[in-house]
Amino acid sequence: MSPLLHRAATAGSPSAAGRPRPRRLLRSRRRLRAGLLQLLCAAAGLGLGLTLPRLRRGPTVDSGRLAELLFTLGIGVTGLVSVVFALLFGVVQWSATSFSPRLGLFRGDPLVWRTYAFSVGLFVFCTTAGLVSGNGDRVSLAVPVTAVLGLLAALALIRALQNRAFLSLQLAEVLEVVSARGRVVIGDLYRPGPAAGEAVPVAPPVPPIRRTVRWGGGPGVVQQLALRHLVEAASRTDALVVFRIGVGDRLDEAVALADVHGGDVPDRVVQAAVFRGRERSSDQDPMLAVRLLADIGLRALSPAVNDPATAVDAIDAAEGLLRALAGRSLQVADVTDAAGESRVRLVLPSWEDYLRTAIEDLLPPAAPVPMVLRRLDRLLGDLLEASPASRHPPLLLLRGRVTALLAAGRQAAAPDGRPVPLPAAGGPRP
Repeated sequence: MSPLLHRAATAGSPSAAGRPRPRRLLRSRRRLRAGLLQLLCAAAGLGLGLTLPRLRRGPTVDSGRLAELLFTLGIGVTGLVSVVFALLFGVVQWSATSFSPRLGLFRGDPLVWRTYAFSVGLFVFCTTAGLVSGNGDRVSLAVPVTAVLGLLAALALIRALQNRAFLSLQLAEVLEVVSARGRVVIGDLYRPGPAAGEAVPVAPPVPPIRRTVRWGGGPGVVQQLALRHLVEAASRTDALVVFRIGVGDRLDEAVALADVHGGDVPDRVVQAAVFRGRERSSDQDPMLAVRLLADIGLRALSPAVNDPATAVDAIDAAEGLLRALAGRSLQVADVTDAAGESRVRLVLPSWEDYLRTAIEDLLPPAAPVPMVLRRLDRLLGDLLEASPASRHPPLLLLRGRVTALLAAGRQAAAPDGRPVPLPAAGGPRP
């Protein structure tokens, strides 16, 4: 059995019968593409530019002066587009260098593409209205009023864009946005954990495997899953689809995507449930936020940067996500149909996966930095208090490693070669 399949089978051990299905995984969250938004704004600008100059009701203005004004505004709007791309290029380059190349907060911000699309629509309106206005002596006052209002709106968008760009350069803002996105996914995907002593039902045996579905598209990364139609198809044929690849994993040509057990489900239905992209997305990936925070900490601890205080801030943000996970049940890999029967089994991160990414990956570069080690020791102590006893073993192992690194560092730093006593885990914040 492959490691991915083993993860899928073990993650779905508790039965999902009678539990609410994770709605975030049933339907994909597709954003309006930037190109389509620009086309819609350009079409709206063209329609208004052809319609408003032909109005014959209400006050009018001289068409000659108005046409010159509209052409000037239209040319000036192109400067707004230059500002958008200048900000985009500078902020994205700085964020990739200072935080993580996978951090696309400002680059993927809808405000960036909405500002550009609105500027395109305003340019088309001003140019079209200027050409149409030149055909008559008088033009409706609605034309210059619309142009001025559109220009004011564009300036407001530019100001908001600049503020968003400045905020995306600040560490506190980046950590807060990444943590907020992670909490949203965790809250939607994982339900609150069972009370102490509550029995967890055991999953029914998996039916015999019928065949393996392989990916038929190009290479990429699994960004989202839309399981509604797949669950319905599996329910009609009494099948169980066990995925081998989860959200955030790499997709390659002809790679094993899922195993079909029991009844049969067409390949196209299984493949249609997977949305591929060039990079990971935070819409359904609970591990991405933890990965980004770990990347910021690793970059801060690198010899080229050597900024342990930033690593401590990243650990602070990661603690919030780990605390949210500690109080929730991670056994949600089984997606059920309306009758409560398991129809899809997913590959989801385990508690050990989260700890490995958030804490264990930081230990090698943090070994010579006592400030970061003390913060990790306090984090592990807090998680031991906040998590159930079943999740204590990996925490105790990691805390033992952190304690050993702290002791080794203090012994090496002691002038007489004797180890210095360690402070309490609940000591002052570094």
